[in-house]
Amino acid sequence: MMIICDSGSTKVDFRIIDNLGQVQKAACTGLNPLYVSNDEIVKALQEIVLPLSGKHVDSIWFYGAGVVGEAANNVKLAFSQVFDCDLVYVDSDMLGAARALCSDKPGIACILGTGSNSCFYDGSRIVQNVHSGGYILGDEASGADLGKRLLKAYIKGLLPRAIQVEFDKKFGLDYAAIVQKLYREQAPSAFLGSFSPFIVEYRNHPFINSLVNDAFAEFLHVNVMQYDYRRYNVHFVGSVAYAYKEILEKCVRTSGVSMGTVLRSPIDALAKYHAQKRIQDEQNSEELMNKAVASLMARTRIKDAAKAKELLLKYGSVAKAAENCKSHV
Repeated sequence: MMIICDSGSTKVDFRIIDNLGQVQKAACTGLNPLYVSNDEIVKALQEIVLPLSGKHVDSIWFYGAGVVGEAANNVKLAFSQVFDCDLVYVDSDMLGAARALCSDKPGIACILGTGSNSCFYDGSRIVQNVHSGGYILGDEASGADLGKRLLKAYIKGLLPRAIQVEFDKKFGLDYAAIVQKLYREQAPSAFLGSFSPFIVEYRNHPFINSLVNDAFAEFLHVNVMQYDYRRYNVHFVGSVAYAYKEILEKCVRTSGVSMGTVLRSPIDALAKYHAQKRIQDEQNSEELMNKAVASLMARTRIKDAAKAKELLLKYGSVAKAAENCKSHV
């Protein structure tokens, strides 16, 4: 049994894969360890995942926002309190995105969702990462950034009349209310991102189309073009990348960047990645065992492959098995 987790700021997706390759799905609200306590993570796992997986699990692969340092250790502890597991692996949502988008091939992976991020991935690990900067210093082309661009145009009086009328009808916000939300209340990034559905609805309007295109162009310029983008494909995952896929593809082509895959969410591709890795590991393990059996049989008078395998499992190496095989011949 294997559990794959993709944890964003607002939602966690789980895939539980049994030894026959059957997949079960589950989801819950975000489990960012910077904002959610250990007890809350444990409770969510017990209620959402444990009934599907059972307590005994071979491996757990958790990719999430905010899982660095002590936060990563807290996630491991929470899983260890719920499951009897040999391996609990915790890493960033960026590595999860890279593995989902590129599998075991090198490429440039980008997240365009509530926030944004990017990296160069060598087929195994992240080897270069331009800092995201968050919604104040960066997060170009994220949901928060698009919302900020829309609000800026609104308060400056730059929205086309038709868009402004629809904005007022839908949100009923004045300048004072916007300032209150952004500077005096919690979660300003989430507030900015909440305008994304409105932007999606009017994405074919020339003004909104240009606003989104400019955001993508800036993201490519300050992030993607710091990697070897002429040599490697650039892949995207996230709600923003998927919702504005046509605008993104056009902007990428115009910028001279090689377009790769676009995914709404990384979870299914991540599940496929780890399922394939498990099969490869099993095949490699079987191949190594067969070679070891052949080597032990060649060095001794053992004629039975099953007996040779039994000795190898007992003693752990060809040399030790050969030393102790006399009484078994």
